Amino acid sequence: MTESTDNQTNEIEPAAGETSEAPAETPAPKPVKQSTASELGTAPKQAEYGASAITVLEGLEAVRVRPAMYIGDTDVRGCHHLIWEVVDNSIDEALAGFATSCFVTIEEDGSMTVVDDGRGIPVDMHVKEGKPAVEVVLTKLHAGGKFDSGAYKVSGGLHGVGVSCVNALSEWLEVSVHQKGKIHRMRFERGVKVKELAVVGETDKTGTEIRFMPDSQIFSTTEFEWDRIARRLRDTAYLMGTQGVRLHLEDRRTGKKEDYHFPNGLVAFVESLNKTRTVIHPDVVHFRKEVPLPNDPDTLYTIEIALQYSDAYQETVLTYVNNINTHGGGTHLAGLRAGLTSTLNTYGKNSKMFKDDKVPSGDDFREGLTAVISLYIPDPQFEGQTKDKLGNREAQGVVQSVVGDALGTYLEENPTSAKAILNKAQRAMQAREAAKRARDLVRRKTALASGNMPGKLADCQSTNLEESELYLVEGDSAGGSAKEGRNRRFQAILPLKGKILNVEKATADKMLGHSEIQVIISALGCGIAEEFNLENLRYGKTIIMTDADVDGSHIRTLLLTFFFRHMRPLIESGRLYIAQPPLYKLKLKSKEQYIATEAELRKVLVEMGVGSITLTDRIANKEFTGVALKEIADALRILEGAVESAIPGWTQVDPVEWLNMWDGTELPSAWARADGPDQFMNSTEELENFLELQRGAIGGGELLVYTGPESSVDRQQAHVQSARFPGTKSVAAAVAKLEELGLKLRGGGDFEVKGGKNTVLATNLVELAKAVRESAQGQIDIQRYKGLGEMNPDQLWESTMDPERRRLYQVTLEDDIKADEIFTVLMSTGVEQRREYIERHALEATNLDI
Repeated sequence: MTESTDNQTNEIEPAAGETSEAPAETPAPKPVKQSTASELGTAPKQAEYGASAITVLEGLEAVRVRPAMYIGDTDVRGCHHLIWEVVDNSIDEALAGFATSCFVTIEEDGSMTVVDDGRGIPVDMHVKEGKPAVEVVLTKLHAGGKFDSGAYKVSGGLHGVGVSCVNALSEWLEVSVHQKGKIHRMRFERGVKVKELAVVGETDKTGTEIRFMPDSQIFSTTEFEWDRIARRLRDTAYLMGTQGVRLHLEDRRTGKKEDYHFPNGLVAFVESLNKTRTVIHPDVVHFRKEVPLPNDPDTLYTIEIALQYSDAYQETVLTYVNNINTHGGGTHLAGLRAGLTSTLNTYGKNSKMFKDDKVPSGDDFREGLTAVISLYIPDPQFEGQTKDKLGNREAQGVVQSVVGDALGTYLEENPTSAKAILNKAQRAMQAREAAKRARDLVRRKTALASGNMPGKLADCQSTNLEESELYLVEGDSAGGSAKEGRNRRFQAILPLKGKILNVEKATADKMLGHSEIQVIISALGCGIAEEFNLENLRYGKTIIMTDADVDGSHIRTLLLTFFFRHMRPLIESGRLYIAQPPLYKLKLKSKEQYIATEAELRKVLVEMGVGSITLTDRIANKEFTGVALKEIADALRILEGAVESAIPGWTQVDPVEWLNMWDGTELPSAWARADGPDQFMNSTEELENFLELQRGAIGGGELLVYTGPESSVDRQQAHVQSARFPGTKSVAAAVAKLEELGLKLRGGGDFEVKGGKNTVLATNLVELAKAVRESAQGQIDIQRYKGLGEMNPDQLWESTMDPERRRLYQVTLEDDIKADEIFTVLMSTGVEQRREYIERHALEATNLDI
């Protein structure tokens, strides 16, 4: 989820019968230029518009001026899109049969390196441009090998703008080409060449290495995320697994490494998608076929599909074209659905399982379906540079034909699996019919209500979609306060009683029979599932507002499950939000402030309370108050938070022991524990040397290293536990700042803090940070909120509902595969999977409200 703060203005609309045309106040006249005699009687002079007004952007300037046109946005997605453009070029080399490996590395300085073992970008002179071909590729839009069918028969990058965009949007980029026994290298800064192509060494390899640093002038964030990159590379490895391609990911900031290679390809992909579900037939249906186009026999389509059914109520289908994930689907998806429906329908009728008047629909046949379709075609037509949807019309017919033949053969050869699939479709049909009856009943009930709206809804006056918002509020008590405190013009309130139904475990008819879900559906007005229509949505924002406790989190999760499963377009359109009620209200004399997080609490306590305390460094014989103490307290606050971030929660590293190793310049960046005492290291190399010694100590064989909850090695069976501290530099900077401010830190400390409720002594930085914070806190009245119902209407308005001051989190769907897996694990009937998940992540939990 990403945080967004609204700043809406409370403009008052004219009452009925009034006009809004006349301004309430006549603006002051602007100064008038005195006209000469020749100008009198002429039309007003306009800004000159001629050839000189036409701006021509040369080279890569257009990309820097309008980056979103080329990479989608300039936020975290756009920053990571740079990686995909480079990686896709390496994958295209593999598709062409010239590469087998791709190494992706997040460097310690935050830059990105992508290396492949393909042919290497050509380095010879381009005849037309008079420059090395590699320079042309990196500096010219629409320049590349994808336009020449002889160079790449199939590829994902077709526009020829990918790697040149990366160059344009990078602070710097270096390309090294291994080719013909030589290493050729050149460098660019913000798309401009700063070093000519030169031979810098010899090599016995071939391939291309591109290293780049995203430009902070373009992107709001330039920090690469391991999980986001790992998901993309893992998916690509599944798609390319049967072709022997290996992908490698390394994060040198943390030392984390992963290799991705799946020889079973799409079969392994589907199995991984279904790992949290109960499948209804054991084997994955898999087929791959090359098909010539009917009107162009020389053009081949390669179609690979893997599918399997589970007991889930949802459909999970992933579509790819030339390894590009087409999130928007397209003609290949339509072909898969049509082929699936017609084949299952025909088999059901021929086997006498279906009666003529009781035939499942296409939606029924797809309930519980998990499928991956991968299409390789020479000339795909995508919608936009981000390649979201396939538009080739012939793809639908080709895919439908292949699915019909291959799936029909499978059903004939596997009657037991065929029967299980058709029984699943029949149960889906029965549930759909029951849901229809329940839906009709809901409609009849709501038709009797005034205005077709639920009686508990306190609606708003505005009918403007973009300004109106609906609050889903936990409990009648908080709902009452929200109704009194809201702005009635654009804020509607819908109180929810208790916890709504867990829709992950319920059939559609049971869900539609649940009263609280009925009122949500009725209030939003846009329908659900296949009937969902965003144009009928009554509110521009739907805001979940629950208590800041365990029950509130559970209710929020139940609501998110409902919206994800049955109103996903509401999330995808960016119209679902979560309100952040305050955890605390602080009061110091006449000053009051609401606090939403523990980190914010620390900061504000320092700002509000440090003025009345005194810190004495008894070794240095120095006393700190006022501005000097505030600087120290602020550095201690940063240090406290940085230490928490740097040291993984699952380790048993003592932060005091770690901080005592401060030598004036740095702190250890890695830790390991074997049979002896804890070992702290200052570099990745030192850690690797320690692990090498441990390999020798166990007398050969594989050294089992536990690196955290996500490690493939069991903690109890590991020979070694090890971790890297990613925030070491931040902590070191905070410690250096404290020394700069005059504290004596090396070799321990002796500090005294006065002014709070008690005088507190501290012998190290961890104790000192806590002493200062708690002493400052002693001067402040702190009210801890456990629920929204504890707030008066005015408090609820000013802390949680006022658009000028509230804090909202927009719910976004970053990875639908991962989201689907998490909802299945946490909310379905799979108790064992949920237990394993909780055990694996238990040590990561903080601030438990128990």
